[in-house]
Amino acid sequence: MAEYVVKREAVELAVSDSGEGTAVVLAHGLTATRRYVVMGSTALERGGHRVIAYDARGHGASSPAQAPGAYTYADLGGDLEAVLDRAGVERAVVAGASMGAHTAIWLALNRPERVAGLVVITPAFVRPAEALDPRRLARWDALSDGLRQGGVEGFVEAYGEPPVPERWRETVLKVIRQRLAAHRHPLALADALRIVPRSIPFESLDRLAAITVPTTVVASDDEADPEHPRAIGEAYAATIPGARLVTDEPGRSPVAWQGSALSRLIAETARAARW
Repeated sequence: MAEYVVKREAVELAVSDSGEGTAVVLAHGLTATRRYVVMGSTALERGGHRVIAYDARGHGASSPAQAPGAYTYADLGGDLEAVLDRAGVERAVVAGASMGAHTAIWLALNRPERVAGLVVITPAFVRPAEALDPRRLARWDALSDGLRQGGVEGFVEAYGEPPVPERWRETVLKVIRQRLAAHRHPLALADALRIVPRSIPFESLDRLAAITVPTTVVASDDEADPEHPRAIGEAYAATIPGARLVTDEPGRSPVAWQGSALSRLIAETARAARW
């Protein structure tokens, strides 16, 4: 596996690049790192894919944005394109979770020639009219302040009790602590926690009808992941022409938490992609 840095607008993006074959790019969610898309699974590489994963600006080993407000989807999407350029990849299947899902969609809508297929994992689109709802933003700002003032435990205190069934709460808190401990620049992450929720990746769900590449949408049940409502994933799949919807099986952990299952879905999307 090769590791290198992609420089864009004074930001240094940490990238890992492994395997050979059709290119897949992994884009993680807010507060995560590049490990948290397929959860460390190497099934894609073993299946004949080149897997390019990177830490978003201000996350993981990547450097902060030059300005505290430079964490919009235009910034994040531009970074994704820069990663493709540095890797010498004209088109790739892009798989993204949450913030990464919207970064992938931003690229598919604004640079469609770079995207051969999409895997959209637990999206959570907020309409422009709702983006500046003070109640919604207050929670994100509290998380940002908690991290800025109290580090990982300050974030956890601001987060409160996870809104999931009791059998999953300990696991969720453990993962939150692990994810947050992986960032070299926590104050940059605190900036991102304020800006990303205020940014709109596209104007309305109707815009998704312009996506023509093979697309898989992974929607978790609300019991497991209420912050990424299943209904939103269903709406994405209904709007993107020909999109495949994948939901959770009763009694099993969410598909979005299963690296091997996600890798299989990504590989299936890559096989359907138009290169």
